[in-house]
Amino acid sequence: MHASAPLTPDASERAPSNCIDLARYPVDDLDSPAGRALLARCRAMMRDTGACELPGFITADALPRMAEESRQMMHKAHAFRGLVTPYLEVPDMTLPPEHVRRQFGRTATEVIAGDLVPPDHLTRRLYAWDPLMEFIGAVLGHARLYRYACEMAALNVVGMKAGDELCWHFDQCDFVTSLAIVAPEAGGEFVYVPHLRSATDENEAAVLDILHAKDRRGTLVAMTPGTLLIFAGRHSLHRVMPIEGDTTRIVALFSHDTKPGTAPSPIAKLVRYGRA
Repeated sequence: MHASAPLTPDASERAPSNCIDLARYPVDDLDSPAGRALLARCRAMMRDTGACELPGFITADALPRMAEESRQMMHKAHAFRGLVTPYLEVPDMTLPPEHVRRQFGRTATEVIAGDLVPPDHLTRRLYAWDPLMEFIGAVLGHARLYRYACEMAALNVVGMKAGDELCWHFDQCDFVTSLAIVAPEAGGEFVYVPHLRSATDENEAAVLDILHAKDRRGTLVAMTPGTLLIFAGRHSLHRVMPIEGDTTRIVALFSHDTKPGTAPSPIAKLVRYGRA
């Protein structure tokens, strides 16, 4: 990881603690009564819905600066537009064509790899801030989290333009943390079906019904800039609705794991970032 640049008096406003609404979300003081109450609410959300949505997490003063920094980087993004399966894996072509693991959906995004994000950008400073990582771990019930060992995958800034979308899919990791930075003019909502499968039941018939719109259930999360979302996506089917309008939807993704040394495969990096 890039080392965080030393703070100067002129850059003090870039301190992560000044970017977060700590009066509402005291993530740096979880042992206080307010911190314990926040943690209890967040854990209840994760337990009940598989997601913890924290609107207004980023302050109104910091959000425009974060948005401008992200826009200025978008020319560095690697575009991926193609068809993927709901399981983000190579399909088993010995299965019948109608099998759920041989279904495809369209995904289109532009991703800025973490090694291209400057050390003084607010998204990087937030990702490198230990109290935020410790808060995410506490919400998920993990005594300790680790940042990804791969600098490219640790922090991503993701843009989606008009017509772009993420098809229905399950994540290959247990959880992901996203930060909404810029909303599109329309569309771009995050939709998920919590706890659709488990470690012992793939529930493939239900997955197939959702893919073919026979089952239209789903919890919708509006794209509201400044919102932090902690999401357990391995067992919850989810998608991002198509983008409408000329404004690029931008989110930052913070990647952690419960063990050190995590990194994607060279093939996964080649697809996502255009280089391995």
